This record gives sequence, structure tokens and C-alpha cells, in this order.
Amino acid sequence: MKLTIIGGGPGGYETAVEAVRLGMEVTLVTEGPLGGTCLNEGCIPTKALCRAASLVDEIRSAGEFGIEASCSIDFQKVMARKDAVVAQLQQGIELLLKKVEVIRGRASLKDGHTVVVNGQEIVSDAILLATGSVSASLPIEGAELCVTSTEMLSLGEPPKRLAVIGGGVIGLEFASIYRSFGSEVTVLEFCKTVLPRFDEDIAKRLKQSLSKRGISIETSASVQAVLRSGNAYEVRYQQKDRLLSVEADRVLMAVGRRPNLDSLNLDEVGIAYTRRGVTVNDYMQTSLPSVYAVGDLTGGMMLAHAATFQGRRALHHLAAGQPVEGPVDKIDLSVVPAAVFTVPEAAMAGATEADCEGRNIRCLKSFFRANGKAVAMGETDGMCKLIVDAESGEILGCHLFGPHSADIVQEVSALIARKATLEDFQAVIHAHPTLGEVLQAAANA
Repeated sequence: MKLTIIGGGPGGYETAVEAVRLGMEVTLVTEGPLGGTCLNEGCIPTKALCRAASLVDEIRSAGEFGIEASCSIDFQKVMARKDAVVAQLQQGIELLLKKVEVIRGRASLKDGHTVVVNGQEIVSDAILLATGSVSASLPIEGAELCVTSTEMLSLGEPPKRLAVIGGGVIGLEFASIYRSFGSEVTVLEFCKTVLPRFDEDIAKRLKQSLSKRGISIETSASVQAVLRSGNAYEVRYQQKDRLLSVEADRVLMAVGRRPNLDSLNLDEVGIAYTRRGVTVNDYMQTSLPSVYAVGDLTGGMMLAHAATFQGRRALHHLAAGQPVEGPVDKIDLSVVPAAVFTVPEAAMAGATEADCEGRNIRCLKSFFRANGKAVAMGETDGMCKLIVDAESGEILGCHLFGPHSADIVQEVSALIARKATLEDFQAVIHAHPTLGEVLQAAANA
């Protein structure tokens, strides 16, 4: 069987590797560098900067531990290390794809079996679309004066004043990073709280924590325009009945991402889609049965790991020709853990309290300030919230903010995916002293 994949991000290249393992002949077409947005403009480079920022914060707080330390930042070296991390991982992907034909160029569909790239037609039994997403922008005056997350990863120096339009994951991560690097940061979020997709309890407390770090966060703020102001910029926004403004040396537009549908020729070949993305069934098939789509292109949870597992679901359905039984079909694509790498981190898996409206639930909470490891680390700001069905005891959701939340949430993600109960969880022994005990404390609350 021959498979053509369009897109070199996790949904594309990881599916390609698995397809080769299954004995398929695979061609992967990518317009950008291998690794896609995640490796080159998203997950990995931002985490490299997060690590540098966290080291700065640790050094600055060393006095609390009786350690005298000073901190100077060589921003060029910080950026160089970030680039080196990306380059190293790109080389790793190239090695993984040594049995895959990789073609560089922009691809479009001619029909359900034919891809056109660089004037060449590639015919295959099936096609998988994994073109990802691109940065979205508000339709406002001066939007072109803003930078996107891509440009924020290649600045020559931290801006003295940074305005961030959007209080979602991308906006808050960059706000946290550049605050550590010394920028004065203002975040303008349209919704009544930051992180609109997260549980409101966590979002409110994280906002308070970030505000303590000196990040100014304005919610219910509708940005109207971005104007030049000398060598800087003025961001005008409306908050209730007041028209306000903030000045900045850089303005980051971080209002989310939209599916990258450009050039795919979806209308002409008859593939159904909406403004949210390509329409797919439970096995990631589009309205053309020979064409599958995964990842950001389909909307929903725009996360690299979601794309990877969607690719596995699509591939095994394609290989079997029908729904298959086994580990892949046990993947619960509704349980996708997510994390925000601010200081402190935030993470979630499963349903929020708002998702459970009308359902009889229990909310169990614990706090990092009562966790021995967190106290010893000097990082006590944070909480854990478990959401449990009040009748069956099934664990429905887990929401955290605090040190290493992104790692801690994975334990509960596994339990939610396997429909474990609170009683099941209470019977699990946690090592002491560890940050993960915050979960045990919530379960026994």
C-alpha cells in the first residue's frame, strides 16, 4: 500500500514512521522544515526559552536559601541554545524518516488519490492531510504592526515593554518568559478570565500568581487598534465602558491559531470543511474515504500529541480497511492532557467544572503549600482540583497549577482514560516526599 502524507509536523512524520513499520510505501511532502510548528515555532523552542527563564528566576530567588547569587543574561546565547535544541531534534527526525521519501514543496490535491507538488503528480492508495495551523489575527487597525509567536522566538533582545493581545496558552507563556527576562508585560484578554478552555478555578488563581510576578493582566479587554507612537506602539482597548490604552515596544498578537487549509484544493476535490477545520469521522476519514486528516487541520485540541494519536487511529483504520480492535482503538481522543509552561505551570486533563454543568459531581481540592516537597523547594504557590462523579465515583477531570504540573497531570490523565474511580485512585501509594502527593491529598480531601 502506498500512502502520501502532506505535512511534516508530529501528525505527519510520526504517522509516516509507523506506516513504514507496517510495510507501507510512504511519501511525505512538507513545505516547511521537518517537525512542523511544534519543533520549529512552538512547543520545543518555547520550552527552551522557558527553561532559561526558570533558571533566571531560580538564581534571583537564591537568597531565600541562604545562597548569594547574581544574574546577568546573555540573550544572544539564550537564543543560540534554543536554535541548537531545535537543530538537534530536526536531525533526529531526519534519521527516523530514512525509509520515507521526503519531498519539499507546497502540495495540493487533484483528487482522492493524487497529490500535486512542484509540478509532479504523486498517486497513492490513500492520502493523509497534516498541514497544521497558522497564527490567527484580529481584524483590527494596525494588526500588521504586531508580531506573532514566530517572531517572538527570534528577537535580538527582550523588549523593555511587551503588550500581549490574548491571554491563552501562547500569550501567557510568552508573557511569563519575557517577564523573567526583564520585560514589563501587559496581557489583554477579551474573555472574563485568562485560559478560557481551562477550569475557571485554575485560571483565576494562575492570573493572581502571574500578577504577583509583576505581569499586568487586563481581562474583558476588547482590543480596538494598534497605532504607532514614536518608536513604540499604542494598543487601544475597551474595557466595559472605558476606552484605555497601553504603550509597548513590541506587541504580540496571540489570539489563537487557525487551520492551515491554504492550497489544499478542498473545494475542488469535494472534501467537507468548516472555518474550524476539515470535517472527519471517528477514524479521521474526510468526506473522501481515501483521504484522512489529523491534527490542527481538524480543529479541536490543537496539540502535537493529539495529532500523533489521531495519526495512529487513522493509520490503523486505513491498514485494516475497517475499524480494528486492539490498543489503537482503545485510544480515547476525548482525553487529551494540556499544559501551560508559565511560572508556575498549569495543566489539565478531562472535563472542567463548567463541562459538568447539570451533572452531580464532587470537586476535591488540595494545595501545594501543604506539600512537603513544594515547601522544601520554596514553590508553594499552586493547587490541585479533582472532579469526580458523585454517584459512580468516576474521575472526570484533573486541574492543576503549581511546580511541574505538566508532569503531574499525566497520572490522572491515564486514570480518566481508563475510567478509574476515586476509590481506585485512593488505593495507589505515592512516594514521599514528592510533588505528586498533591494528587493523593486531593483524592483524600
